[in-house]
Amino acid sequence: MTQASTSQTSTSQTNTSQTNTSQTSLIYPTSKTVNQVDDYHGVAVSDPYRWLEDADSAETQAWVEAQNKVTFDYLETIPQRSEIQARLTKLWNYEKYGLPFKRGDRYFYYKNDGLQNQSVLYTLETLDAEPKVLLDPNQLSEDGTVALSGIAITDDGKRLAYGISKSGSDWQEWQVREIATGQDLSDRVQWVKFSRAAWTKDGQGFFYARYDEPNEQTQFAAVNYYQKLYYHRLGTPQSADQLIYERPDQKEWGFGSYVTDDGRYLIISVWQGTDRRNLLFYKDLTQPDALVVELINTWEASYGVIENEGSTLWIQTDLDAPRGRVIAIDLTQPDKAHWREIIPQAAETLQGVNVLNDQFVLTYLKDARSQVKIHSLDGSLVREVVLPGLGSVGGFGGKREDTETFYSFTSFVTPNMIYRYNLLTNESSLFKQPQLQFEADHYETRQVFYPSKDGTQVPMFITHRKGLELNGNNPTLLYGYGGFNVSLTPAFSVSNLVWLERGGVYVVANLRGGGEYGEAWHEAGMKLKKQNVFDDFIAAAEWLIAQHYTSPKKLAIAGGSNGGLLVGACMIQRPDLFGAALPAVGVMDMLRFHKFTIGWAWISEYGSPENSEEFKALYAYSPLHNLKPGTHYPATMITTADHDDRVVPAHSFKFAAALQKAHQGPNPVLIRIETKAGHGAGKPTTKQIEEATDKWSFLLANLGDD
Repeated sequence: MTQASTSQTSTSQTNTSQTNTSQTSLIYPTSKTVNQVDDYHGVAVSDPYRWLEDADSAETQAWVEAQNKVTFDYLETIPQRSEIQARLTKLWNYEKYGLPFKRGDRYFYYKNDGLQNQSVLYTLETLDAEPKVLLDPNQLSEDGTVALSGIAITDDGKRLAYGISKSGSDWQEWQVREIATGQDLSDRVQWVKFSRAAWTKDGQGFFYARYDEPNEQTQFAAVNYYQKLYYHRLGTPQSADQLIYERPDQKEWGFGSYVTDDGRYLIISVWQGTDRRNLLFYKDLTQPDALVVELINTWEASYGVIENEGSTLWIQTDLDAPRGRVIAIDLTQPDKAHWREIIPQAAETLQGVNVLNDQFVLTYLKDARSQVKIHSLDGSLVREVVLPGLGSVGGFGGKREDTETFYSFTSFVTPNMIYRYNLLTNESSLFKQPQLQFEADHYETRQVFYPSKDGTQVPMFITHRKGLELNGNNPTLLYGYGGFNVSLTPAFSVSNLVWLERGGVYVVANLRGGGEYGEAWHEAGMKLKKQNVFDDFIAAAEWLIAQHYTSPKKLAIAGGSNGGLLVGACMIQRPDLFGAALPAVGVMDMLRFHKFTIGWAWISEYGSPENSEEFKALYAYSPLHNLKPGTHYPATMITTADHDDRVVPAHSFKFAAALQKAHQGPNPVLIRIETKAGHGAGKPTTKQIEEATDKWSFLLANLGDD
């Protein structure tokens, strides 16, 4: 692919439209255009808003300020806005607990008192003891924009390694704290990204992966290549860290590290982009000069080490099993002929496996709902765990010798309830139950299956107030993702409660591209088959309308990141089908996504514009490139953040400028640009409430009665 550009510029016409609420003229900022044309396999593609890719330029910053002024001036005119914010704040103000876990003689868990910007990490010696604050991220910044991005605790429970990120960035800095005293050591490990810390058994150091120090001016946009795996020994500077593994010949390879419970092996999972397939290497830590051994060096399946017994590794894999199974590999006989299957593929999709009480604890998805089974180490089924209801569970973590564990249970209207599970008696007891001022029993969730364009049956969850009248007049929000093997299961959101209380219907569609039914479901919605995902989403909308839940003018769609792409593509393909659209931090430029930060990693999911066949598919649905001038698009509020270094804000900036120019009609087309925030992780509570307030206000203003 070659590029050609000139410095000629022109100014787009100022766009005006009228809002649905005030009928006053809405004047958008002028977005200049440049004469930028690229050649893709003989196809000339213009990119008039290329200049918005430079997020730090004075021009772009002025554009951001002008767009935000229009957006917030509009939002401030919505009468219900202050009422919605007050209700959100009240609902949000309840104690939220994370899952307890044990290291050495101590328990640890996260807790948020209600409106704290960041959850606090506590420690306690017994579950009925008074908890003590171990780390409060709220003390790291005045506005809550410094977040705890990861923790790792030594097996003896004496030291904590913790990563922090600033303003939502993926970049992390790791530090070490003595748990007994609460004092930090001098250790600092910087320029870590997409990595956790893995302590050695002696607690004297940890493994981690990092990139080279980036250029200060481009650290939030430059591509991330050549990750390296290091070992940091306590009390030494980062410059002295031992390089464990690198591959100068493989710029896209990244390295996840894990130390087995017995401390014998360092397991290295080699990843490339977002491809589910990985390589598996190991290093014998009992041998001082042991080399890294390539156990699995072909990209054919996913492999995750569960634990080991001596020289045998138990591994979760989808090799010859798209829904997952458990196998054993003896490192003294590592060739495939000696691999053993322990637990075969089931009808359900295997999500995760742990070893507790010398048993395998397996979490499955059955039609996007959780199911937990326990098997003996020989693979035979012991029992299925009785769960509190139909919903999503998380947890069941711990060490091999543990006879107790904790898990969370949630649904669309039930916040995370924490249960303590006794593996000896098969009994669950409620450990923590959040108390919030919401009448959950007034609402119901049902799961339906609807046909997509090609006849594929797609599951969908629908939540609303009991006794809902199917009159086609209910404001409805349809949410989706559809990619990267991500499964959407029943999940609680304080924000969604406000929508439900106001008579809204909340719908989650389990589109192809996700992992709900294993790898086959994922592959049916990736690369050249990505259009299936959009077809599934559009079919969900059509089904809701046909069943009289709602109507086009009352139907909104929402999604973030890959889900932002979903919303962008569908609102362009079927602008007549939706009354409003909320694309958040979306991948909108499918021809240049791979040129920023970690975007290259998504080629395994989307395909590459460098490939002529894949370019045709990408170009056919890329939201930025398929806007049609003079089209009446739904009321749209794009959301992004100035520090998003996952999906850089240029995607949303360029899409907003192009959409404002192409759109014709009274519907508002706005972009809300958060400052000192990123892709979403670690976002402080205050910003979450503000964003949710504006989202619901915008929908109420544009899906209201005529």
